[in-house]
This record gives sequence, structure tokens and C-alpha cells, in this order.
Amino acid sequence: MTHRVGPPLFLDKRRAHQGKVGYDHSLPSTPEIARRLERGRPGRACREAGPSRPGAGRDRAAPGLLSPPALTHPRGPPGNSAGDPAAPLCRFQEPRSWAQRPSRNGSMIPVAEFKQFTEQQPAFKVLKPWWDVLAEYLTVAMLMIGVFGCTLQVTQDKIICLPNHEPQENLSEAPCQQLLPRGVPEQMGALQEVKGLKNNLDLQQYSFINQLCYETALHWYAKYFPYLVVIHTLIFMVCTSFWFKFPGTSSKIEHFISILGKCFDSPWTTRALSEVSGENQKGPAAAGRPTATIAATAGAGPGKAGEGEKEKVLVEPEKVVTEPPVVTLLDKKEGEQAKALFEKVKKFRVHVEEGDILYTMYIRQTVLKVCKFLAILVYNLVYVEKISFLVACRVETSEVTGYASFCCNHTKAHLFSKLAFCYISFVCIYGLTCIYTLYWLFHRPLKEYSFRSVREETGMGDIPDVKNDFAFMLHLIDQYDSLYSKRFAVFLSEVSESRLKQLNLNHEWTPEKLRQKLQRNAGGRLELALCMLPGLPDTVFELSEVESLRLEAICDITFPPGLSQLVHLQELSLLHSPARLPFSLQVFLRDHLKVMRVKCEELREVPLWVFGLRSLEELHLEGLFPQELARAATLESLRELKQLKVLSLRSNAGKVPASVTDVAGHLQRLSLHNDGARLVALNSLKKLVALRELELVACGLERIPHAVFSLGALQELDLKDNHLRSIEEILSFQHCRKLVTLRLWHNQIAYVPEHVRKLKSLEQLYLSYNKLETLPSQLGLCSGLRLLDVSHNGLHSLPPEVGLLQNLQHLALSYNALDALPDELFFCRKLRTLLLGDNQLTQLSPQVGALRALSRLELKGNRLEMLPEELGNCGGLKKAGLLVEDALYQSLPAEVRDKMEEE
Repeated sequence: MTHRVGPPLFLDKRRAHQGKVGYDHSLPSTPEIARRLERGRPGRACREAGPSRPGAGRDRAAPGLLSPPALTHPRGPPGNSAGDPAAPLCRFQEPRSWAQRPSRNGSMIPVAEFKQFTEQQPAFKVLKPWWDVLAEYLTVAMLMIGVFGCTLQVTQDKIICLPNHEPQENLSEAPCQQLLPRGVPEQMGALQEVKGLKNNLDLQQYSFINQLCYETALHWYAKYFPYLVVIHTLIFMVCTSFWFKFPGTSSKIEHFISILGKCFDSPWTTRALSEVSGENQKGPAAAGRPTATIAATAGAGPGKAGEGEKEKVLVEPEKVVTEPPVVTLLDKKEGEQAKALFEKVKKFRVHVEEGDILYTMYIRQTVLKVCKFLAILVYNLVYVEKISFLVACRVETSEVTGYASFCCNHTKAHLFSKLAFCYISFVCIYGLTCIYTLYWLFHRPLKEYSFRSVREETGMGDIPDVKNDFAFMLHLIDQYDSLYSKRFAVFLSEVSESRLKQLNLNHEWTPEKLRQKLQRNAGGRLELALCMLPGLPDTVFELSEVESLRLEAICDITFPPGLSQLVHLQELSLLHSPARLPFSLQVFLRDHLKVMRVKCEELREVPLWVFGLRSLEELHLEGLFPQELARAATLESLRELKQLKVLSLRSNAGKVPASVTDVAGHLQRLSLHNDGARLVALNSLKKLVALRELELVACGLERIPHAVFSLGALQELDLKDNHLRSIEEILSFQHCRKLVTLRLWHNQIAYVPEHVRKLKSLEQLYLSYNKLETLPSQLGLCSGLRLLDVSHNGLHSLPPEVGLLQNLQHLALSYNALDALPDELFFCRKLRTLLLGDNQLTQLSPQVGALRALSRLELKGNRLEMLPEELGNCGGLKKAGLLVEDALYQSLPAEVRDKMEEE
């Protein structure tokens, strides 16, 4: 049955009720209401319209959000007969839900709220390959889709429902299909009366049905699609940047980026690469010439250059040097910064190469993104069709509304479906980038990185390959710009580091500063001594007056061609300073060098070129033999050393090296210091027929070697720091007719045999630091003795025969237990030095005045109460030569003191 379209039934009843109390039954038409609204009288229009505008003000209402007054009885609230009956319906329009209230920023969810999810340090961009950058833009696009959808969902999304008059049996076939539009006439004439079904439902009932159907009939995917987009996009963002935030990886990344930026901007990087570029351009013929540098970059400190300067740094290393290069020095600050960078790179490399947490974390987050992509793609393709324009709704509300089946229109379904397909397209592209990332991760060995191309291009052949996380980050850097790894490799090269050290040394050690260190050594040569420097300054070779060069604790010395400028060089000392000598300079040193000293940890570290210096006269070697080679004591051949006269070897040899016999014909002095290791085989000493001086120090000897007695030319023998207890073999020294000096000090000798008298030619006898308690009277028969040192023993007395030593000039008796001196001692008229300190003397004989030549007298540490005034007769004795307590000195007569104090 058809009815005219008009107000609901309850409004007709209200009109009838109003007519009974005298109200105006006439209502203005719709055009009349429009005209009144245009005149600016909305209140009156509303009041006059009354119930004829049941839908006014509710088009944008969110489903289900109705004010309490709107749910009252259709006839209006009780007690309203005195007022305007249309007023409750007008007040119904006033409450507005939170979804209807506009945001101050113009949208419900500002995009700025999501900025924190995408904020990263700008420096991290170097670790983002192109696929990560593309994925980042895709996530921004997906986030915009989600934000836009959420805004529409909150502010405008709703459904509009009408009762369904179709029979119950037809609902399953094509529900609500009768509501689909069947076309609209092209031309609309005058306003015509619209006819349709009369539902007799109130506005409140429509709102209730709309809200109820929205919650029950609309599919969850259609309702929550925008929120799902936002949530999934945020998860993608977190997965992409998680390794930048995770504490275990972010610290390494930040440290690496910091070092990388400093290495990239360092003036030393530009200089090193430009030098190589210049060398490659000029060829090997110009290898010794200075190379080009970029002055503009070298003059600016790292981190201070502008953007234009940074771009210049990127391009300069690739330029080809075509003009004669200009040498520019880095200032001290830049050199120190570059030096610190080398140390940082070394420590960082050791730290990062230990593990692969960065590589593992990147793989895990990529796998997670792929899994997330597949899940999102599958369920979106399945549920995207659930976003439908028409929705059939069946709710049990027949008792309230009279209907149980409704047809609803989802107003934003068409737009949401387009957004869903757009979102799925972006997700597919995003997934393809993730799959490519996995292919890149597993297709290449990313835990190993080779600098082979950089080594070939720069000529720095010592740049090492790296592994683990260090290698992985360099692979990512190459995806951004391979120039970064090229410039970073400069700080992995030891050659580059040595060049920098050399540059800093030359800047610090100027020729003027080096000249201040020149002084005469014990041999009378003008010596330059350098200790604990990182290298050898090139400015050293500008001091042509240097005669002796002493280098101590300087690592990895390579003598440059400038060494030939030291035309007066005669002595070279390398103490824990390994040095390499080009073949072209060996000729120079072979003709000029006279004295060579080498000290190292092991003797096998001695440079081989040392044994080819034909003009060498003195060779001093200090170092240990390996334990397995100590007994053999193999030393390089000395046959080339035709003029060698002095050989000193301090080691732990078990025997005299066989190569010593190679120089037996002209060797005059041999010193073997064995650091306490026992020297067993000494028979090879017999071949040293020209030997004049022999030192066997700390060789573990318990007796005097018999091979020594065969050395007819021997003049001096030193057996210091051995374990000699008896020297009965001293009689055999009479075969050494030229022996003048015998040093038996620092042993455990308890007595001196009587046949010491046979040593008529002996001039110096050292017996200090032994265990002597007496001296033989036959010692006085060594008439040629000029020096006798028996200090640091346990002597209680001296034999009177000591007075027979008429040639004695130096007598050391300190640190004994002497309580008196024989008067015969003062018959030694030539005595110049008499050391009596730290004994138990109670008085000094006045006969000391007979020692006219005495110039040094030590008396400290005795029990003397006064000094004899006869000391004034010792014309050569001055106050500086008299070592005695001040109180004793003041006991001398004033005239004696004045005489001693005279210059």
C-alpha cells in the first residue's frame, strides 16, 4: 500500500493535540524556512519549523552519540505545555559529540604526532642503502593513507539504515539490492511530490538503528581498516630503524659514523690520496719528488669546512695532477688530530671485528619485515571485499520500531576501498624491497670486506681486509657512496700512518732544534742522540756536521736517500731501533762508518747489512740467542769485516761464536758479556793471536780459562762478575809477558797466592768486591804495580812490604776493617790517590806528610779524632781532594786550611 510522503504519525497526533489547546496548526513550508534562514533568523525558523525537520542538525552526528533529551517520549518532555512545543526538538540539535568537534589543527590526528617514529640522526643516512630509503618513503605514504583514513573514520564515517520491506525469503539472495540507484532523469522539472514507502519511524529510532547496525552488521575490517594501516606502518618503521636505537648496536653505529665523518673531512685524507694521485701521474721516475696536496683543504681543520668545501673534498682525490706539485705542511693541530684518528680507527677495528651483532640484527629485522609483509598482504586481499557500499542488517527491534531487517548504506565505503587498494599496492612494493634486501644479504659474503680495488687505486698495498660488523658497515657505506670507504681506508694503512708521523716529526723537529741536542760523546765525536720518537725526522739529514748518530727506541726506521748528506758520519747506534737500509745507501755506509752499535731483543734481529760494512772498526752487538740456539751461539759471518778491531757481544751464548775466528787475524779487543749464563767452550780464543784486550764478564767462570794463557799479545784481562774462588792459575800469567792490567773484581776470591810475585810487568790489579782478609807479603815484589784496588773486602791489616811498591800511584783500601796503617806505606812517594774511607782507623800517622804528590785523600767513615798538621806538607792536596768530616777538617791549624784552600 502506498502512502504520501509526510511527517511521521506521531507528529500528526502532536498537531492534533496542539490544536486542542489553541496553537496555530499551520506550519511553514520548506521554502519558507530556507528564506528565513537566509534572513539570519535561525532561531525563529527552528521554532516555526517544529517537528517538520526531523533530520535537521543530525547529518554529521556520530552513530550512537545522542543527547539524553532526544530519547524522551515522542510527545516531548512532560511539563512543557507552557512553552513552545517545538523547543525540545530544537534543543535536540545543540549537543555535539566529540567526533563532531573540529580539531584546532584542522584534523583529528596530526601527522606531527608520528614524527618521533621517523626521526633519526642525519648522519645515519650513510648506512641507508637505496632500498631502505625507498622503504622509508613508502612507509610515509602508507602512514598518510592511515592518518587520512582515521580522520575520515572519526569525523565523517557512518551508515544510514532504512527498513527492508522485502519478503524474508528473498533476503539471502540479494539483500538490499532494491535500493541500488536505477538512474536519474537528465532534466528535473518543477518540484514534484516524491512518493515512497511510509515507515512511520522517529528520528531517534533511526539513530538507534544506525548505531546498532554499525556495531553489529558492519564488518570489522571496514570499521578498523585505517587504524590497521597506521599500526602496521608504525611496525614497519620500528623494524626499519630498530638497529639504530638498540643499545648494543646504536653505540657502535654512532662511534663508526663519528669516526667516518672525521676521516672523510680530515685534511690528511686529501693529502694522502693526492700524493698517491701525483705519484701515479708522474710515474716511477719521479718517485723521489714532492707530491701535490690541496692547500685549501689542508689549511682547514676537520669539521670546520662548509658544504662547498666538503663537496670539494669529495672531488679532489679523483683529480689528476698535471702541474708541478706544491708541498704544503699540515699545521700542528691538524697533524695531532689525524694522529688521534689513526689510534681511534685501530681501537674501533679491534672492538667491532670481534662480533657480528650489527649484521645479525639487520638480518632479523629484515626477516621480520618480510613476514609482516606476507601476513598483511594475505589478510588484506581476503578482507578488502568486505568494504561494501550496502550492508544488510537484521536486529531484533521489532517491538520498538516495528522492523527487524534493515538495509544500510556505508557512506565512506567507496573511498575506503580505493584507499585499501592503494595501500595494498604500496605494501607490495615495500615487500619487494624487503625480499631484495634478503637476496642482497645472503647472496654476498657481507662479513668480509676487501680493499683490493682501493689498494690498486691508491698504491697503499698494506691496507688490510676487514671482517664481521666492520665489513658489513663498509658494504652499506658502498651502497651510499664508495668514496667514503676509500677515504676511510687511508686510516687503516700503516704506510699512511708512517707518512703522517714523518710529516709531524719534520714539523716538530726543525734543524735548529736538532742542533741544540748536539754534544760530544765519550769517543770525542759530535753526536746527535734521539730517543723514543715515533720515527726519524728527515731534518736530521740536514745536519751535515754530525759525526755520530744515536737512535734509541725508534720503531721501523727506513733510512732515506738523504742519509748520504751526512758526509762526516762515522758512528751509528741503533738501540732497540730496527732499521732498513736501501741497497744504494749500503755503499755510503760501507765507506764512511767506523763504529756500529746494535741493541735488540734477539741477535737474529740484527740487520744483515751490518755484517757487510767493510770499513767497520768497532762492532757492538747486544741481544739474546733463542733458548734452542743459545748453546750453538751461531752468529752471522764476519768475513766481510776486514778492518774490524773491536768486537763486543752481550748475550747468553753457551760458547764463543765460531764466526769470531773470521776476524782473528786483526781483532784486538773482544768483550763477551754473558749476563750470568755459563760460557763453556773457550778453546777458540787461542786463535785470537792479535788480541790485546779480553773481557769475559758474567760468564759463570769458576776458574781462569786456560785458553787465556796462550794469548801472547794480551795486555788487559777483565774477569768481572764471575764465580772465581781461587786464582792459583795466576802463575800462568807469566807467559803473558805483555799483561799490564788484571781485573779480578766482583768475584768470591778468598786469598791471593804467593806466586803473584811472578807478575813483574803487572801495572794494574783490581781485587775489589771479593772476600779477602789478608794480602800476601809477596805482593810487594810486583815492582811495576801502579794501581792496587782492594776495596770492599774484609782486610784487617796491610803487610809492611806494601812499602816496596815504589811505583804505586793509586791505592784503594775503602770499605775494609783496617784499624791501623803500617808506616812503610808512606814510603810510596809517588802515591797520588789514597782511599781509606769506611774503615776503623783511630789515627793517621804524621808521616803522611811525606807523600808530596798526594792529591786525593779519603778519610770519611773512620774513628779519627783529629788530623795531623803534617798534611800541610802535601803540596798537591787541596780542600777539594780531602774527603773528611767537617769537624775533622776544622781541627787542622788555620794556616794549613788556608794553604789547602789556595787555588
